[in-house]
Amino acid sequence: MPPVPNETSNLLAGGGTRQSGGLVSFEPQDIENLLSLNPKIKPYANAVPSAVTKKVKKHWKRNEDKSENLKCNTCSPLYNNFDDIKHTTLSERGALREAARCLKCADAPCQKSCPTQLDVKSFIGSIATKNYYGAAKAILSDNPLGLTCGMVCPTSDLCVGGCNLAATEEGAINIGGLQHFAVDMFKQMKISQVLPPDVPNPLPEAFKSKIALLGCGPASISAATFLGRLGYADITIYEKADYLGGLNTSELPAYRLPYDVINFELDLMKDLGVKIETGRALSTEDLTVEKLQKDGFATVFIGIGNPEAKTIPMFNGLTEEQGYFTSKSFLPQVARASKPGMCACKTQKLPELFGTVIVLGAGDTAFDCATSALRCGAKRVFVVFRKGFINIRAVPEEAELAKQEKCEFVPFLSPQEVVMKHGRIAALKFFRTEQDDEGRWIEDAEQPTKLKCDFVISAFGSGLYDAKVKNAMAPLKMTRWGTPEVDVTTMETSEPGVFCGGDLAGVAETAVEAVNDGKIAAWSIHRYIQKKFNVTVPSTPQLPKFYTDIDNVDISVDVCGIKFPNPYGLASAPPATTCGMIRRAFEAGWGFAVTKTFGLDKDIVTNVAPRIVRGTTSGHIYGPGQGAFLNIELISEKTAAYWCQGVTELKTDFPSHVVIASVMASYCKEDWQELVIMAQDAGSDGIELNLSCPHGMGERGMGLACGQDPDMVRNICTWVREVCTIPFFAKMTPNVTNIVSIAKAAKEGGADGVTAINTVSGLMGLNMKGVAWPAVGKEKKTTYGGVSGNAVKPMALKAVSAIAKALPGFPILATGGIDSADVTMQFLLAGASTMQVSSAIQNQDFTVIEDYITGLKALLYLSSIEGLEDWDGQSPPTARTQKGKPVVSVQNIIGKNLPNFGPYAKEKATVVAEEKKKMQNLLETEESSLEQNRPANKLKSLPPKVAEVIGKALDKIGTYSDLDNREHVVALIDPEMCINCGKCYMTCNDTGYQAIEFDPETHLPRVKNDSCTGCTLCYSVCPIIECIQMVPRSGLYEPKRGVALSSDWQPRLPDMQLRKKMDNAVVQ
Repeated sequence: MPPVPNETSNLLAGGGTRQSGGLVSFEPQDIENLLSLNPKIKPYANAVPSAVTKKVKKHWKRNEDKSENLKCNTCSPLYNNFDDIKHTTLSERGALREAARCLKCADAPCQKSCPTQLDVKSFIGSIATKNYYGAAKAILSDNPLGLTCGMVCPTSDLCVGGCNLAATEEGAINIGGLQHFAVDMFKQMKISQVLPPDVPNPLPEAFKSKIALLGCGPASISAATFLGRLGYADITIYEKADYLGGLNTSELPAYRLPYDVINFELDLMKDLGVKIETGRALSTEDLTVEKLQKDGFATVFIGIGNPEAKTIPMFNGLTEEQGYFTSKSFLPQVARASKPGMCACKTQKLPELFGTVIVLGAGDTAFDCATSALRCGAKRVFVVFRKGFINIRAVPEEAELAKQEKCEFVPFLSPQEVVMKHGRIAALKFFRTEQDDEGRWIEDAEQPTKLKCDFVISAFGSGLYDAKVKNAMAPLKMTRWGTPEVDVTTMETSEPGVFCGGDLAGVAETAVEAVNDGKIAAWSIHRYIQKKFNVTVPSTPQLPKFYTDIDNVDISVDVCGIKFPNPYGLASAPPATTCGMIRRAFEAGWGFAVTKTFGLDKDIVTNVAPRIVRGTTSGHIYGPGQGAFLNIELISEKTAAYWCQGVTELKTDFPSHVVIASVMASYCKEDWQELVIMAQDAGSDGIELNLSCPHGMGERGMGLACGQDPDMVRNICTWVREVCTIPFFAKMTPNVTNIVSIAKAAKEGGADGVTAINTVSGLMGLNMKGVAWPAVGKEKKTTYGGVSGNAVKPMALKAVSAIAKALPGFPILATGGIDSADVTMQFLLAGASTMQVSSAIQNQDFTVIEDYITGLKALLYLSSIEGLEDWDGQSPPTARTQKGKPVVSVQNIIGKNLPNFGPYAKEKATVVAEEKKKMQNLLETEESSLEQNRPANKLKSLPPKVAEVIGKALDKIGTYSDLDNREHVVALIDPEMCINCGKCYMTCNDTGYQAIEFDPETHLPRVKNDSCTGCTLCYSVCPIIECIQMVPRSGLYEPKRGVALSSDWQPRLPDMQLRKKMDNAVVQ
């Protein structure tokens, strides 16, 4: 075995040499060498010549080196490279951090700015709690193309443009990236869409009406999906091309929108029975509106877009061979060659560009052409437009991307003439444009400009010019622009039963707006058809939400004969301050509520103020998302009569919901029995005995003054049992040495179960003047309050599991840090039956219940899916990513790993570019194979009931002596996921075992397996999920004792200190 720390010779601090077996308070030389980059407190100011720094900084640069831009820029490192380039793409780590920033505002402006009115705060809230199904459900309910729009929406002009956090230093939320992430997570689950539960069965005749949709683009896919959810069973989309998805497929490059995304959304639509026919066009030579009507179609939806490019006369007659493309001839060729699965073709070449390319236009499409041109071989790309930079129509993210990829922008030029040479385009002549004092743009012939080029791509927009298509729409009335007249509030045309949406309708300029056109049209179509069958439908849309079999999972649970519709309820806390609040909670979907604790009139209280303050356990976080709260609030200020009347009203209006009355009295039999009889007579389903309030009430001989004494708890429960005919639960205080003894006393006294735990007594903090918060009155005094929220979850989990192990089958109502379905499952596995929630509502509002319900259903359902055994809840195995994109590995190419900064990043980019150039067919690479979404994943068994998971983890929780000290792990660091921060190295050095080396040039850490003890500190502080993994150690772990044990050493506890036999050897 190699030498270990403190067991070899070393240089002393004073310069002397320590002999082996000497001093142990100095590090050996190998450790001193290892610590060379470990942080040290500097004794002096740093002083390094700027000339040195200018050179050194290049080595560590992760962003663009400005000096490099001054050099020759004629290469095309992007040739054949259609990898994801979106700056918004997020990994799970990035998504969780970004979602945690969201304020989830009231009357959220982000939602109002979304054409489909996505419930942005809800889906982001679900991401923050790792309920990715819930997030995707919220998105797809309002936008059937939620994944597409998450990837390509111009969010800076829509939802992000309204984000309230834009008013803060940290800036707006990356809503598009979060939307992309959430739906992509659901996509990986491979679960089919199903009809909503309220679809009539059997179907009335109206729902068998034939519906035709022309064009399989965003508008038609959206309309067909919503009509399918409404229950219509005979829906057909006709598409003239041999591919589906419209412009999203043919004109959005693969690095922005791969085809498997569109295929996924089409599969969800097909799940509802929608049929698609390709090779069928709206034309007098094929399908016409009148023909479809004669063929028995009740309605027709036209969503063909604007299929033809706008051009100007100077380009008439020019061909691609001569160097001229329109966006509508160029981008589809690029898509066919780079989007596997788009069409049946197996080989398709990219347009072969070279030299200099001029792109005319300043919209999103123009910039897509520019960045695509670089991938087709162009050495230089100039984006030329008539107006100035401030007038660019494209969203900032599109223009910025083109700039980052070295496209040049040339403003204030209007094309006038094509210069030909040897039968090809050689240059374009322009006049400079200027804006006069009245805002009109004029061309100045006295300021001509000539730009040499090899190719021109015009991106002037699109329109409808084909007479065969226009005539096929008869008898629709047309506008002066040759498009159908459309009521943009209903998407109705002039012809009854004919509807229109998308680009052709004149309002939609983006995919998401086209989706919304289809959404609005679906409701109008529904109203039109139902009216023909004499069924009245309201004008305000009531479109069904997105459903899967996950939504059919039963999460009800029986506790002590009480059926809870779901395991979530309001704790006896601020969310249950009034009966009206409980009513609103029930309307939102909460399954039960525990009233705010009330007592007899003689014990009525008046609260102090301030009394509920944010915690500091998660650092300096302001706003929602607090990890803890501290309160010094007492029991309810309202009378027992108020609460009893409220309970009666609530049970009358919500008979299937559970109401538990929380009561408190001093150590007096008569008082307890009087309160319990009152609550019971009011119609309560159960009683909760508050024996645990940690502040204020104890000084009155109530609350934890009773709950800390097992004998008092036993006696109170005995008194209550004498008069109580419904289940009652004793609420446990954690402010005791052994909570199990209190729970046992409650059971012995006749309690049907317990609630664990109440808040933990604490003092949250002091300011620098010695004043605590909350500070009451002029004297600024405070008292120890109750700490709640996520900070007390570990204590609550311990209490629940300890009680469950000690009292098998004894019902436990859990409370303390429950803020997600993920945490719910932890408490269920630890032995709890239901969840009481307060702090999470204080952080948000009653609507969090939807997130909890969908999340729990998803966890139960996914646990039964075949093929997802390696998932952790709703999280798939962590993908190897950098900045949200798949890790680009060069290990197999050059035989070594490279970090992602400075010269190494350049080297990696060069290696990747060379490999991409070698690719002959982008449609048949291993990375580009189309992922199949169907058939959907199957269940290997029925999803478990809530009752079936209660306590399942208890056999994994025991004493320390139950743990095996032979089966050790060591850390394994993935160098290609590593971001080179050195956190693992530092924590191992100063709080661990000096087992990680840190390369001074590459900043790549490497674990020394012989020194690693598997403590897992490095794994705990690493900022990248699963960049470090703990893997089994090869061979036995041999502790390094520092000073060897004596030869006559004898263990005091042999069973615990000696290892058992392993491989026929006994090892100490």
